[in-house]
Amino acid sequence: MTRAPQNLLAVRRLLLEHLNRDPDRSRDQDLEPAEVGIVGDPAHRGGYHCGSDRVVTRDYSVVESSRDSSGLTLDASALDVGSFRVSVGGRTHDLRSFSTWCVEQCAADSADSRDIREIIYSPDGKVVRRWDRLRKRTSGDNSHLWHTHFSFFRDSTKANRDQTPLFRRYLTAIGLIAPPEEEPTMEQTDQLAYKTDVSTRTVGQVLADLSNLRNWLISPVGTTGLVSPPMEQSPLMLMLAMARGYPALVAQVKALSEGDFSDEQAIISGVLAGLSPEQIAEAIPPTIAQQVTDELARRLAA
Repeated sequence: MTRAPQNLLAVRRLLLEHLNRDPDRSRDQDLEPAEVGIVGDPAHRGGYHCGSDRVVTRDYSVVESSRDSSGLTLDASALDVGSFRVSVGGRTHDLRSFSTWCVEQCAADSADSRDIREIIYSPDGKVVRRWDRLRKRTSGDNSHLWHTHFSFFRDSTKANRDQTPLFRRYLTAIGLIAPPEEEPTMEQTDQLAYKTDVSTRTVGQVLADLSNLRNWLISPVGTTGLVSPPMEQSPLMLMLAMARGYPALVAQVKALSEGDFSDEQAIISGVLAGLSPEQIAEAIPPTIAQQVTDELARRLAA
């Protein structure tokens, strides 16, 4: 027999939780349990309130969309919502404004309304209108002057897809459900709590410096496009200079290790070849510096 699916029962519970303001007594302004229906009465045949055991030949709720024909089960796939009136923050909301809001979401193709096939409703309690996603039907009977009918594509019901987000969004929009709290974010413009070299320095600037430092430390030597390179003669720049010279140093050490260590003159020549004139001069002890100078002068004059 036709049954009420869990996903539409969840919508029913959500609406009653927030629109049946006094569940202990019946009030005209409340949405009462008897006013929110899913399965049609036993005599009901055909349409989205019926499952596979009650649909009729060429039933529009089955044949007009492949989403319905492929999703036909014993589950009903419709929801009726009756009259209510609630005031929040000085504004009054009722079935008519609720229905109009839902139609607007469907017409705008909001992500949480795309499983709704149609809404039959009254915007003013005087005329009945029908919004149909398939644009096949435009009318409805006068019972929809006091209740609104939602049809859901049967494949979404078969998949037990959650249909509460649209209705939860409405209840949030009118103030019956508090909006979710946003995650706190750090203000990038906050000034630092401790003194730095610049009194106006901000957290964002410090984070940028740390990011630049990280990029310099993890990027291969010579990488182009890095932001804010270190200043000349800064410790980091000297480290980078050493890193750049490392391959040449390795090559020199390798060449020396493969050389003939019995040839003293070759070893000395190899060492001197890797030194600048300034480094050679600095390595000469003061006690023989004059002798070296005299010898060099003699050789140059010869």
